[in-house]
Amino acid sequence: MAAFVKLCTISGTISRHVTVMRKFSGTASRWADQPMVGFIGVGNMGGHMARNLLKKGYPLMVYDVSQQHMDTLKKDGAVLASSPAEVADHVTRIVTMLPESAHVQEVYTGKNGLFSKVKKQTLFIDSSTIDPAVSQAMAEEATEHGAMYVDAPVSGGVNAARDAVLTFMVGGTDKAFTDAKLLLDWMGKNIVHCGPVGTGQAAKICNNMLLGISMIGTSEAMNLGIKLGLDSKMLAKIFSMGSGRCWSSEVYNPVPGVIEGIPSSNDYKGGFGTALMTKDLKLAQNAAIATQSSTPMGSLAHQIYRMMTNQGFGEKDFSSAYQFIKAKL
Repeated sequence: MAAFVKLCTISGTISRHVTVMRKFSGTASRWADQPMVGFIGVGNMGGHMARNLLKKGYPLMVYDVSQQHMDTLKKDGAVLASSPAEVADHVTRIVTMLPESAHVQEVYTGKNGLFSKVKKQTLFIDSSTIDPAVSQAMAEEATEHGAMYVDAPVSGGVNAARDAVLTFMVGGTDKAFTDAKLLLDWMGKNIVHCGPVGTGQAAKICNNMLLGISMIGTSEAMNLGIKLGLDSKMLAKIFSMGSGRCWSSEVYNPVPGVIEGIPSSNDYKGGFGTALMTKDLKLAQNAAIATQSSTPMGSLAHQIYRMMTNQGFGEKDFSSAYQFIKAKL
């Protein structure tokens, strides 16, 4: 009797192992045509970008300082890593989407950073918005390790990240750009090669300086029109048909209720934080000083977003400029 029970137990164990192997085999078969991709930084923007790669059949290994962000991607099928080094140890195509230059430097060059375990021929795609000089420094070190690096900051916002219609501004060699575009095409609509490493960042900080200025201008115009008795939706419609038309008024209007599904209609939650806009405008001002370029509106926009950050708007979407202006001016 004991022998029979033992045999049944062994049989059950074998059956369970067979089931697990079949499940693994099916997963491997489904992913056989795509090598695993690494993704570091899966917050408001990066989470959507990573999810779009998963939807296109790419197996994904992710890392983020937020366990909650990682767990969300795990539910979608991603494999979790314990550090950037673990990602670099397993994959040779890695996307990073991080808040600031210091975070990029830590993720790439820190004790458990990507360069500590980097494999030759690895392609790094950094979609963070940072100082162009930092991108150039990361590219030089990547080359020393036999790897390639492109800076590929994005424009379009959270909804564009979700819908895979971002614009990528890419700096890197022709070969690195061609290789990176194979992945970027699944996350964006417009993939633009700007030139060598650092030019993607240069294009992005110019774009965001214009965006910061236009959002403040839109906020001022909407506030004035509403106080003059105009309906907010009607005013926004006029802007979209008139010469004042811009992305900030037509796609990302800062007044609550004008456009559904964007941060201004969700208590300014999610989206692109005011603190991050402040950071980008500071990068633009540093560049303006270095190149002796006159940017009076960019400088004023930087000051306004700095005040907003200091007065509690830092974690809210940058379109909360409307609320700041409405209360202060």
